[in-house]
Amino acid sequence: MISRGPENANRTSLDTVFDALSDEYRRRLLAALLEHNPQHDDDTQVPSDIHMEDENVETLQIEMRHVHLPKLEESGVIEWDREANVIRTGPQFEEIQPLLQLMHDHADELPDDWL
Repeated sequence: MISRGPENANRTSLDTVFDALSDEYRRRLLAALLEHNPQHDDDTQVPSDIHMEDENVETLQIEMRHVHLPKLEESGVIEWDREANVIRTGPQFEEIQPLLQLMHDHADELPDDWL
């Protein structure tokens, strides 16, 4: 995964994987895509699988639209249709999927804010 040779030019680097997973909202979104692909919500910019009850929805909407979704889209982990507000796994999702699946499968053993 971390090889940088020309034969692996399209592969996601380990740094990119950890960057994508470094934020709790991105982890929640990516974990939600494991079970529901695509993710969409017609009423807000925040898929329902990643919003927590005590969070400020407006702030989260702004962060998702201007920070988290563009970052994940740029890395190829997701595809984001801004018009329809639909998020799908991207061409590089399979590179991050094993680690996501491992985290998801062991969520009860991890700290609360990991997923």
